[in-house]
Amino acid sequence: MMTWPESLRPSGLASRRGAGASALLVSATCLLATIADVRWAVPAAVSSLLAGRVVARAWPAVVVLAGTIMVGVAILVAVPSLLAQAGTLVAVWVVAGLVCWLAGVAWRQGTELMRAGWARAAQLEREQRLVAERARLRERTRIARDMHDSLGHELSLVALHAGALKLSPDLAAAHRDAAEEVRAGLANVVDHLGEIIGVLRDSVDGQEERAVGAGPSDLVQRAAAAGVQVRLTRSGTPSPTTSAMHDHALYRVVQEALTNATKHAPGSAVEVHLTSEPAQTVLRVVNACAEPQTGGSHGSGLLGLRERVRLAGGTFEAGPRAGDWEVIARVPYVCRGAGAASTTAVAVHHRHRRRVSRTAVALILVPAVTYSALLAAVGLWRHQVYSRAVLRADAYASLQVGQQRTRIASRLPARQVPHVPPVGSAPGTVCEYYAMTSDLFDDRSGDAYRLCFREDVLVTLDTLRS
Repeated sequence: MMTWPESLRPSGLASRRGAGASALLVSATCLLATIADVRWAVPAAVSSLLAGRVVARAWPAVVVLAGTIMVGVAILVAVPSLLAQAGTLVAVWVVAGLVCWLAGVAWRQGTELMRAGWARAAQLEREQRLVAERARLRERTRIARDMHDSLGHELSLVALHAGALKLSPDLAAAHRDAAEEVRAGLANVVDHLGEIIGVLRDSVDGQEERAVGAGPSDLVQRAAAAGVQVRLTRSGTPSPTTSAMHDHALYRVVQEALTNATKHAPGSAVEVHLTSEPAQTVLRVVNACAEPQTGGSHGSGLLGLRERVRLAGGTFEAGPRAGDWEVIARVPYVCRGAGAASTTAVAVHHRHRRRVSRTAVALILVPAVTYSALLAAVGLWRHQVYSRAVLRADAYASLQVGQQRTRIASRLPARQVPHVPPVGSAPGTVCEYYAMTSDLFDDRSGDAYRLCFREDVLVTLDTLRS
C-alpha cells in the first residue's frame, strides 16, 4: 500500500477541518460587522480566502457564506436607514465573501493539480519500471519455452532412437534393458522440463493458481476464521455468465484489500460490499483509515490491482473517504478489453484540471450573478419603501408656511424617506423628509422635500438635491 501524504492523514484532515471551520466563522462575523464599519471587510476577505484554501468540501462554505449574506440583507430590510449604503454593503459582501473564497478554492485546486501532476509522473515512472521488468520476464519465459521446444524435440528423438535400439534383434538382453532405462529417463526429463516451463509461464502471466470455485466469500470466511472483523454484504442479482477475468479480478481485489487492512489497520472492522448491476459488479471494501507503517510496498500492490482490473475492462479506485480507507472496483461481466477507460493518474490529473477550469469560470460568474441578484432584490425593496414616502408635486405646491400640521396631514405620505440628508435645521424645529420619486431611473431619484415644523406649525419648505 502507498504511504499517505501528511495532508491526507486523519490528524491532518482533522486539523484542516478545524482551521476551515474557524476561518468560516471569522469570515461570517466580519462580514456582518461591515454593516457597522466597512473596514471589517479586510479581515473578512483574508478569512474567506483561507477558508477556500483549507476547506475541501464546498457546501459548508456555501451554506455559511450564503446564510451570512441573507442575514445581512435581512438587516438591511429591517433597518431602512441602511438602504442608502445597501449597494456598497452588497458589493463588499460579494467581494470579501464569495470572490475571496472562490480565489482560495482556485488556489487549493491549483496546488492539488500540481501534486496530481507530480503523482502522475511518479506513477508513470513506476509503471515504466514494471513494464520493463515484465518484458524481461516474458523474454526469459520465451527463451525457456524455446529451450523446451528445442531440447524436448531433441530429447524425444534420442528417446525414440533408444526405443528402436531396444527392439534390435541382435542386441543382448543386458543392452536391451539399458536402452529401456535410457528411454524412460529421457521421457522423465521431458516431463520435468515441461513442468518447469509451466511454472515459469504461470508466474510471468500473473495467473497464479487459486482453488477452483473460490471467490470473495471464501476469502471472507477464511479471514473471519483467522480473527478478522470482516462482513460481506451482497445486493442485486449476479449474472449467471461471467468471464474468468471478472471472477479472478474480484478475488484478487478482496484478497489484497483484506491483506492491507490487517497489515495497516489491525483490529479494525472491514466491510465488503458486492453489488451486482446489469452490466458489471461493483466491489467496495471499507476499513478504518489508520496511519500506515512506513517502508511498505510503495503502492505496487495497488498498481497491480489497478492493472488487473483494467485488463478485465473495469475501473479501480483506492484512497481515503470520509475518515475511512475505501477500495472500489467496477468489473464488467464480459471483458471489454485492455483499452477500456481506467482511473489512472492521467484520469486524476484531467479531473483536477476540469475542477480548476470550473472554479475559474465560477470565480467570474458566481459573484457577478450573486451581486446582480442581491442588488436587484435590494433595489426592489428600496422602491417599495420609497414608493410609500413619495410626496406628489401638486401636494407639495399646495403647502404654505403657517399651516397647521393637522390640516395638511392628509396630503402627506404615510412614511418618510429612511435616509435623512445631512442638512442642518433651525433650533426647536422638527423636520420631515419625503421623496420626490421612487423611480430609480428618474433624474429626481434621491432628491427630497423637507418640511420643518415648530409647535406643529409649518415654518419652512425646502427642496434637497442629491
